[in-house]
Amino acid sequence: MRRSLLLVTMFGLAACSDQTEQTYTVEELVADEALLSSIVKKCRNNLGELRGTANCRNAESADGKLRLQRMRQSLGG
Repeated sequence: MRRSLLLVTMFGLAACSDQTEQTYTVEELVADEALLSSIVKKCRNNLGELRGTANCRNAESADGKLRLQRMRQSLGG
């Protein structure tokens, strides 16, 4: 009886919890520049809350990586 009550409570709490956003890797963001752009825009519009999130950190890294790639290409490298 206690076990079933515990399971029902756990499932109930899990159903009420907020949905978490998918976390993208740096490589995924480099490959999809539209997604990268939307995440960077979202992060810059709400720095106070989102600055430390994994997606914002990964987007910042991916943005830097793409900028370096573009610089190398423009310099003929």
